[in-house]
Amino acid sequence: MNKKIIQKTTKYFTTEERHKIIQEFLKSDDTKVEIWKKYTGMPEENGRLLAWMRKLGYNTQVKAKGSNIESNLYPMAKKRALPNKPINSSDESFEQLQLKKRIAELEKQLKDAELKAIAFSTMVDIAEKEFNIPIRKKFNTKP
Repeated sequence: MNKKIIQKTTKYFTTEERHKIIQEFLKSDDTKVEIWKKYTGMPEENGRLLAWMRKLGYNTQVKAKGSNIESNLYPMAKKRALPNKPINSSDESFEQLQLKKRIAELEKQLKDAELKAIAFSTMVDIAEKEFNIPIRKKFNTKP
């Protein structure tokens, strides 16, 4: 079976297509550049396959043997490979994992902002006491 591979630019590959390309790269003896040229027609891949691997949860610490590369998948990526599990549900769980990471990041930023506000307020209180000058604006005064 000879299948002609459709050559696309990188921003038009779906997540499933990216998984397929990465799986082919990991299973074959071809280099990243050869796989990239096969799917896109471009002579240089500029680290995009490695970036995809990181984004999709593959192990990027690969052992190199000349131009051959061996790799193991992260446990999250192994969950995707279960035959009885539909691809859409694993995509949803991956998206949920990304959303949880984003929520944790935003909560950390909120905590930092609250600490900065407390530190600023304390600094203003100390400055008002030491220098006997009003720094905070009085809200109930007439202009």
